[in-house]
Amino acid sequence: MAVFLSTFANKIDKKGRVSVPATFRAALEQEKSTGLILYPSFKHPCIEGCGDERIEQIAESIDALDAFSEEAENLQTILADSIRLTVDGDGRVMMPKELIDFAEIDDTAVFVGQGKSFQIWKPATYETYRSEKRARARQSGATLRIVKNDDNGGGR
Repeated sequence: MAVFLSTFANKIDKKGRVSVPATFRAALEQEKSTGLILYPSFKHPCIEGCGDERIEQIAESIDALDAFSEEAENLQTILADSIRLTVDGDGRVMMPKELIDFAEIDDTAVFVGQGKSFQIWKPATYETYRSEKRARARQSGATLRIVKNDDNGGGR
């Protein structure tokens, strides 16, 4: 699976088109994704984004829940609200108005790599979020156990 890294601020033109960062496009191509999938975040005032492999993992994870549970129904809205976008020849996508409005994005979109997925934020909102999370990580003494993958593409 491809990895989305870094943070990029790109202008949205008057028609609603925005350039997808070249490294994000390369990650999507690496996983042979047919485009990118966007949906409103459950937790934050931003747009969640991923490629075909990740949305398939999300769908499989939802399917593994009890079919008629509230949790499954809540999470199925991710799939219902998802929009598949095709990147044009100039590396741009047409941002859906409902997603722009949801994230309160004006003329600039901040693409934020999250590893196997990414987010799109309003710049000022993201800066506040990032500052708060970094401060919380420092305060809590956050650590990370590095997981090594075996040669078969998985394992711990």
